[in-house]
Amino acid sequence: MSTGIALAHARFELPLRHVFTIARGSVAVQETFIVQLGEGGERGYGEATTNPFYGQSIARMAAAAERVRPILAGATTDDLEATLGRVAAALPDEPFARCALDMALHDLAARRAGRGLAAWWGLDRSRGPVSNFTIGIDTIAVMREKLAAASDWPIYKIKLGTADDLEIVRELRRHTDRPFRVDANCGWSAEQAIALSRPLADLGVEFIEQPLPPGDPAMAEVFRRSALPVFADESCAAEGDVDGCAGRFHGINIKLVKCGGLAPARRMIARARDLGLAVMVGCMTESTVGISALAQLVPLLDHVDMDGAALLAADIASGVRVVAGRATFPDRTGTGVELLGGALSTTSRADGT
Repeated sequence: MSTGIALAHARFELPLRHVFTIARGSVAVQETFIVQLGEGGERGYGEATTNPFYGQSIARMAAAAERVRPILAGATTDDLEATLGRVAAALPDEPFARCALDMALHDLAARRAGRGLAAWWGLDRSRGPVSNFTIGIDTIAVMREKLAAASDWPIYKIKLGTADDLEIVRELRRHTDRPFRVDANCGWSAEQAIALSRPLADLGVEFIEQPLPPGDPAMAEVFRRSALPVFADESCAAEGDVDGCAGRFHGINIKLVKCGGLAPARRMIARARDLGLAVMVGCMTESTVGISALAQLVPLLDHVDMDGAALLAADIASGVRVVAGRATFPDRTGTGVELLGGALSTTSRADGT
């Protein structure tokens, strides 16, 4: 019989192999927030990375997690939907913390059921797309070196939003014939997006991700005139954003931290299918904890970006490994995650209090 769910959380630093740059900033070491939930002798894990663009810090996520400690203490994963609902209702404006808690609850529930999470959902882990590898903005020479170092990956996502975007793609195309995707991270105008779409298509780019800032009314014109499909990222952060992407984007890229975890992501996937939108799920620069949760969704997707842990110089967990774009699942229940340093103390708090 369950006696409630025990909460612990901790802050970790994730050093990157290379400084990772997108149109709005760079990072060399990524802070991340890890949640551990325990019930009935099992432990589940979840993750959310910090993100200044969305105002997300370790302190903010830790405070949010502490607000639901009493809820968890009186809850059980035997009724996962109810527990997820109570946590979400208590943290309506904290999607990153909700994500870490949601992942951990799903992991814990599947472990207690003795199943891998995808199988517990009734999904076939052998199905679904392979992942791209992301090439962050840098000098063209360094971007070429990053491409060479990841030569076994099947698809590349190239971060753009510079004065040399077309030159970057042309140079990288000289070194591989594999598909490209490009992500401007809101760094273009409508005129740039439309003008670049044809030469990018000619260079073997599959689609453009988030060319304009969220809410830009010119996105409808880009949708009509672009020679390439356009996918929403920043424009589709939460469940309520999906409907607004119809007629403005051809597909959506769901980020678990932005929408609040696996449960809302699955609802977003279902709604996107109703609207005829293609579906991708993407990651942040995160550890194997988050990537292992994301990997459970792959059978539901058209495209996936789950290279976050592959960008790290050192990881904090074992679990699902993504090598050359393909996920390898460990022979474990839940999401398969184990922290390399061992389980957290039941009194661990990321804010140190």
